Amino acid sequence: MTLKDLLKKKEKIHGNVVPPIVPTLEQESSAPEVTIMRSDTNTQELISPPTFASDNAAVHTDNHSTTKRFSGLRRSSNASTTSKRSSIGEKRLSQRLHLPHSRSRASSQSSVNVPTDLPDIQDLSLEGEEKEARWEERATILAKANPNTRPMSQDGQAGSKSPDEKLRERLQGQSSAPLSEQPTMGTRSVSSAKADDDIQKAIQLHEAGDLAESTAMFGRLANGNAMAEIMYGLALRHGWGIIPNPVLAVQYLSAAAASAALVESAALSSGMKKGGAAKGELVLAIYELANSFRHGWGVEKDPIAARNYYETAANLGDTDAMNEVARCYEMGDGGKKDRYMAAQYYRLAEQNGSKTMGNSWIWKEKYNPKLKPNPST
Repeated sequence: MTLKDLLKKKEKIHGNVVPPIVPTLEQESSAPEVTIMRSDTNTQELISPPTFASDNAAVHTDNHSTTKRFSGLRRSSNASTTSKRSSIGEKRLSQRLHLPHSRSRASSQSSVNVPTDLPDIQDLSLEGEEKEARWEERATILAKANPNTRPMSQDGQAGSKSPDEKLRERLQGQSSAPLSEQPTMGTRSVSSAKADDDIQKAIQLHEAGDLAESTAMFGRLANGNAMAEIMYGLALRHGWGIIPNPVLAVQYLSAAAASAALVESAALSSGMKKGGAAKGELVLAIYELANSFRHGWGVEKDPIAARNYYETAANLGDTDAMNEVARCYEMGDGGKKDRYMAAQYYRLAEQNGSKTMGNSWIWKEKYNPKLKPNPST
C-alpha cells in the first residue's frame, strides 16, 4: 500500500461506522495439570519432571506477514521471545520478604502506557454511533495519557513545556478564538489547505524515489500538523532518506495522536458522535503506536499496550488493526487467549475487505456473536 493509499485509508476511517464488537468473559481453558506417582507395595513417590535452563523461556513465532502499507515497507509479525522467571525461586523470595509475587506486564494485565480510566466498552446497550463515540473517547484518552509524548521544538528536540501546553499553543496560534470556542466542524485545527497540498507534494516525491527531499518536507510540516507528524515519524522509524531514529519517531507519532486527540475531544464534547476533522489522523497514529509497542520500535516492548491500541483502532475502522488485535486474542499476546474474540475481529476484517488465508475456522457456529440479553427479562 502506497502513501497515497494511506490518505485514502484515513478518509475511509473518518466516514466509517464499525459494527460493535461485544466482549465476552469466555476464555480458553488451560490444559489440565497431570500428577505422576511412582508406587510399590509399601511406598509411593511423587515424580517431578526435570527442569532445564531452556524451560525458562517461551518462544512464540508468528509467521503471518501482512501486506505492504507503504512503498518500500513490508510489515510483518516478527518472532518474539518472552522471558519467564523461575516461579519456584520467585515464590520463595516473595514469601521470605512478605511481598506479593512480582508482576510482569504480560501477567498482571497492567501497563504504564495504558491509563486506568479508560471508558467501559462492555455496555451491551451501546450500539452504532454511541459505541463508536465511546471508542473514540478511549482513543483520545490513550493519546493524551501516552507517556512517550514530548513537546517538539523547530529542530526536533524536546522542549521544556508540557506536551499539552505546547499542543494548545500550536492550535491557539491558528485561530484568534480561544481553543474551547474554536469550531470543530468545517475546519481543520491540526492542518490547513496549504499544508495538505504540501503533504501531497511530499508523497509524490516519496513515490518518485526522492526519499530525502520527501522526508525533509514532512519534517518542515511536522509542527502541529498531525498527518505530517505521522509521516515524519514513519520516516524516522524506517529511515526513509534519513538516519533512522525510532525513539524520536515514537515522539512524533505520539505528538500526532495528542494533536488529533485535542480536536476530537472538543468534537465529542460538542455532541458530534462521529468525531471531528482529525479522526483519521488519530486512528492512524494510534495504530502506528500499537506497532511500536508490539515490536519495540523506539520503546520497550509492551504487548498489553499494543493490544489496547490495536483494539481501539480496530473499532474505529482500521482494517489492519482488526487483524492485529484478532491475532493478539488468538495467540494470547498482551492478555489471555480468547478465540471467540479473535473470531469476531477476524470476521470484521473480512467484512471490511481484508481476508486472511486459512481462517475458515472463524465462521464456525460456536463463534457466532452472542445474543444480547433481553432488557425485559
